[in-house]
Amino acid sequence: MGGTVSEPGKGLIDRLAVGEADAILRNLLERHPELREEAERIAQVIVNTPSAEHIADQVFNAITSVDLDALNERAGAHSWGYVEPSEAAIELLEESLEDWIDDMKRKAELGLTPGAEAICAGIVQGLYRARNVNSDGALGWAPDFPAEEAGHVLDELLRSFTGKAKGAAQERLLGALVARAREWESLLRRAANDAFKK
Repeated sequence: MGGTVSEPGKGLIDRLAVGEADAILRNLLERHPELREEAERIAQVIVNTPSAEHIADQVFNAITSVDLDALNERAGAHSWGYVEPSEAAIELLEESLEDWIDDMKRKAELGLTPGAEAICAGIVQGLYRARNVNSDGALGWAPDFPAEEAGHVLDELLRSFTGKAKGAAQERLLGALVARAREWESLLRRAANDAFKK
């Protein structure tokens, strides 16, 4: 017997190439313009929801690569005074995360909640991966930074929500974050409760 055997439950739609799927979507929207608004909403969620895993990788790389040279430039005696190495390390590590935190807050302000929450989850996961890294760089001078910053990031995002949305976001985020950073459950719950009181 000839022919192609397909997987059970898999139709042609499930096996389309990207270009074919694009052509079908455009054709479908031309025939059913009433679906355009819903398609736009779905597209906005997909486009504005970054991968938490990808962000976690980037965050881990960013904070573990702040090296001793950068720390030596920032710490020590300067014309404005003396900067402790641990203080300089925290400043450098915070600066390495600024872009993600700013993007998270911007998405939250625009109402792009899934994107903001994905960034938060990615940052926390990246910090969690770095918690036990033996570092000769800035992280070695600020070993508590990953845990403390995770609480700060969660607080920053939750403060952008108000009323009932804050309670729903708190539960959603705690579920997602605890799954990614199990050892930090009590820390994350404390940060979420503190943010809820503000």
